[in-house]
Amino acid sequence: MPYLILIVVLLALLFGPQLWVQYVLRKYSQPQDHIPGNGAELARHLIQRFDISGVEVEQAGHEGDHYDPTQKKVRLSPDNYQQNSLTAIAVAAHEVGHALQHHRNEPLLNLRTRLSQWAMNAQKISGGLLVVIPIVTALTRAPSAAMLMFLVALGSMFLGTLIQLITLPVEIDASFGKALPILKEGNYISTEDEKAVTKILKAAAFTYVAGSLSSLLNLWRWLSVLRK
Repeated sequence: MPYLILIVVLLALLFGPQLWVQYVLRKYSQPQDHIPGNGAELARHLIQRFDISGVEVEQAGHEGDHYDPTQKKVRLSPDNYQQNSLTAIAVAAHEVGHALQHHRNEPLLNLRTRLSQWAMNAQKISGGLLVVIPIVTALTRAPSAAMLMFLVALGSMFLGTLIQLITLPVEIDASFGKALPILKEGNYISTEDEKAVTKILKAAAFTYVAGSLSSLLNLWRWLSVLRK
């Protein structure tokens, strides 16, 4: 029974944040007649309003909502790009918040960009090692070598999650240092919608961290393969 409780707690920690993020974004994703424009229109308007030169808005693919500082593009998922929901305008303002950070050359975003590249490289290395581990174990019958490779892969995957946690202030600033004040002061949202928009912006800020935590479950799967 204690092991079952521990597993439930771990699963809640790993999947709970991501499920909460998805729930909040989905809850407020219905079009609203009182919102005059969609996410793409608001993003373009804000980029023009703050004179953020060279930044374009386009519909995202499988990668979802994000700001790409290398190509200077605000990318919105199809629903947030096309619809006039609370989620659409809040997420659009959040991503423009990142563009504003980049435009102002804020050091935290620059740090996050560098660390994110390291995290991507670390995850590629860990993924490759986790594929090689069972093969090495079968061919060499050397558990110590396989365990060393597994520990390196484990460290690389944890590094990605750690980097997301370290750069969380960048996401919080995009939501509450940029997007929420812009939406409130510009009267883009009503007083009645402010509470819901605050929840959406909180979910947007924790999206990457929530995804990183849930991805750690892959370590359990590979650990079970290694034990075999």
